[in-house]
Amino acid sequence: MADLTEFELRLFEWIKQSDFEVVAWSTKKAAKSFKCKEDEIYEGVASLTKKLPNRIQVYYEEGNVHIAAE
Repeated sequence: MADLTEFELRLFEWIKQSDFEVVAWSTKKAAKSFKCKEDEIYEGVASLTKKLPNRIQVYYEEGNVHIAAE
């Protein structure tokens, strides 16, 4: 996890602590929580899936995006 930026690390820990496996993911709410633009959240999540492919999973279920992280 050494190659994560400070933002990516904070985002990953936040996702890990949250229950986005059960509760649908909301980029808008994430951006509000991090006080940033939605594009920054999209870029952060995309980067995490590349840098930590075995620790984060983004999937679509019943019309909603969910994110699991460990």
